[in-house]
Amino acid sequence: MIVVIDYGMGNLGSIANMIKKVGYKCLITSDLEEIKKANKLVLPGVGSFDNGMINLERLGIVEVLNQKVLVEKTPILGICLGMQLMTKNSEEGTLPGLGWIDASTKKFMSDNFKIPHMGWNIIKHKKESKIFDDLNNEKRFYFVHSYFVNCNDENDVLTYTNYIQEFVSSFEKDNIIGVQFHPEKSHKFGMCLIKNFVENI
Repeated sequence: MIVVIDYGMGNLGSIANMIKKVGYKCLITSDLEEIKKANKLVLPGVGSFDNGMINLERLGIVEVLNQKVLVEKTPILGICLGMQLMTKNSEEGTLPGLGWIDASTKKFMSDNFKIPHMGWNIIKHKKESKIFDDLNNEKRFYFVHSYFVNCNDENDVLTYTNYIQEFVSSFEKDNIIGVQFHPEKSHKFGMCLIKNFVENI
């Protein structure tokens, strides 16, 4: 069962529709018992870092996620804020993140570029992954974000993207994958990525 975690911080319908488009069903829920039964997890997110962590804690989801992800090694895909919550902390807030990845979330700083980074951009591979199988050489995804992830361990970095500076646009560590872009808004590229996550990860 694919579970999209509902903690009040994401465009859940768009993600569910994308999963449906590639031929699968998912459950959008915050029910802890349903999350425990999942064999694939999606952690979406739109909004602020601290609010995301507060909501996950309030709903009792953090403890269940730690068991599923760190102990049972259930594959999980973090999208945008969901990816950032997997890091240790964020310049956007004061609360600690989930800390699954040795990384911090930083704020874009620029007088010459528009913030948030919004629109289509290209990803550049640092290492190969099944999540990008069957995608052509120029992989384009849709971004909307003012913060980015800075990985302390280069081995976790999956792809980079250039906007203001080179930043981590996706990471992968064992069963944990995070993407800064929005696959649910990225048409054929996002559809292929979601299909790969469901079938190959």
